[in-house]
Amino acid sequence: MHRSSSSRSHGSRSPSTRACASETDTGTQNETIPIDRTIGLSGVGGRVAGPIRARHQTSGENVAVHIETRGVPGVDGDDAITVVTMDRQERRNALEHQTLAELTAAVEGAAGRETRVLILTGAGGHFCSGADLTGVEDASFAALLQGVLDRLRDVSFPTIAAIEGSALGAGAQLAVACDLRVATADASFGVPAAKLGLMVNHWTVQRMAAIAGPSAARAILLAAEVIRGDQALRLGLVNREGALPEALEWAAQIALLAPLTIAGHKLMLNRLEATPADDVDVAAAFERAWTSADFAEGIDAFRNRRSPQFRGR
Repeated sequence: MHRSSSSRSHGSRSPSTRACASETDTGTQNETIPIDRTIGLSGVGGRVAGPIRARHQTSGENVAVHIETRGVPGVDGDDAITVVTMDRQERRNALEHQTLAELTAAVEGAAGRETRVLILTGAGGHFCSGADLTGVEDASFAALLQGVLDRLRDVSFPTIAAIEGSALGAGAQLAVACDLRVATADASFGVPAAKLGLMVNHWTVQRMAAIAGPSAARAILLAAEVIRGDQALRLGLVNREGALPEALEWAAQIALLAPLTIAGHKLMLNRLEATPADDVDVAAAFERAWTSADFAEGIDAFRNRRSPQFRGR
């Protein structure tokens, strides 16, 4: 994982250009935002007194996640905003074990700084196209993904997903794990798990229903429907239309608010969505799906570009 050149290091707290082998293969490539672009920002009740500038990053090899910090006028320090960018553009930012490990460290690192807001985004015109199915063999991937979702939920500061292109499968889970979402009108949201024979966790289902509404959540989860960003905005799944520049502007406004108040409100909101730890039936259903012959069939069908034949076992 690659950090901005002037970021401080902190310890963790624990917890082929072919169509990419991920949970989706749709969308086009869009312009990426230059790291050193200066953006004027609207503040609380007016304009922020000056622009913010991203710290420069140096290049690195075999890095799936980039981190940069940004200062905000009126906020002490130079790391009020942490921007975490998934960068596996050849796979449309599909997730595998390394990316999940780097995301975990990125969120933990942000919690160890004076971060007021974290933005999660993707490079190359896509947020995240889901799980990289070339590397998903069993429930260990789900456990790693759950760790990232938990950390995004549990950090005391707000998190914003800045979404262009695909946010499908595990990408949609990352998006709803964030507190707020900014997306372009042509972005796409969906959970095609039923096309692959796997299952998302209880918390994701609960969160999706709470944000988008039970009817939309059922269409996304039971019918594997994909919705556009403009429709997601109408449903409340997306809070604002835009991409990274708009997310940065919103983050700068939020960074000027009282951090302890925000932390308390976020804690209370999370308590409303608490998932019973002893839900035996849901845990059993999750285990059945991830160890089923249907899951193996779904992965094999995807890799061999054929339609799966599910048999319910």
